[in-house]
Amino acid sequence: MGLRKYKPTSAGRRNATVPDFVEITDKKKKPEKSLLVRIRKTGGRNVQGKITCRHMGGGHRRMYRLIDFKRSNDSSPATVKSIEYDPNRSSRIALVSYSDGSLQYILAPEKLVAGNVIQSGPDAEPKVGNALPLSRIPVGSMIHNVEMQPGRGGQLCRSAGVYAVMNATAGDWAQVTLPSGEVRRLPSSCRATIGAVGFSEHSAIVYGKAGRIRWMGVRPYVRGSAMNPVAHPMGGGEGRRSGGRHPVSPTGKLAKGGRTRNPRRPTRNSIIRRRKSVRYGQLKL
Repeated sequence: MGLRKYKPTSAGRRNATVPDFVEITDKKKKPEKSLLVRIRKTGGRNVQGKITCRHMGGGHRRMYRLIDFKRSNDSSPATVKSIEYDPNRSSRIALVSYSDGSLQYILAPEKLVAGNVIQSGPDAEPKVGNALPLSRIPVGSMIHNVEMQPGRGGQLCRSAGVYAVMNATAGDWAQVTLPSGEVRRLPSSCRATIGAVGFSEHSAIVYGKAGRIRWMGVRPYVRGSAMNPVAHPMGGGEGRRSGGRHPVSPTGKLAKGGRTRNPRRPTRNSIIRRRKSVRYGQLKL
């Protein structure tokens, strides 16, 4: 795995980088057709046609790959057939074939290659690619695709290069340190996959020009301080004003460091240590 740097043949190519795709098993192989679903673009609009998510629109057409986040097939081991590119996520995916003949896509962790045999369930060995309950994972292991509720499927640590660390297990609860630094308590029957998510170089990609971002379906955005007061709380003023208040979103929520989490949320008690956040230039827990 790595990045390939363009020659500076134009301003958009100068310093731009792209993945070299060396981890892809077969670059000419088409994705498994039975695991593809067509997705329609919304442009950030709801059923009423109103924009509910800004800066969305355009982008290349994609087919969604159905990913097995639950890893619930405990009856048979699976062989990794290929490592493939997925346009819908930052990480790579692996096509696995179970001994009963079924095919599934999973997130491809680091050091997982075609031909490896993986397994799911409480009796699986704690090695890269295997999915186990948190109660059966050794302390200090790197894990990803972590469930928050048993049987719901992995929700945490699914981006390229990220992983959580298994801290401890006590009775029905397990303690996990997330990439943000937050320490969270989870049911010990929740499943997680051993290893870190692959393609850690994703965060080092230099896109080089605005067009590559537009290809990804991201539209341009305008600073709130450059808008009129009717369009944004930070807008208006004589000249280039800084705003006169702490930065906020278009709806008035604090944009830098303000806590927006609902204090009555039931999962609040599951957070043992909050992540470190920068609030107005000061480091706070």
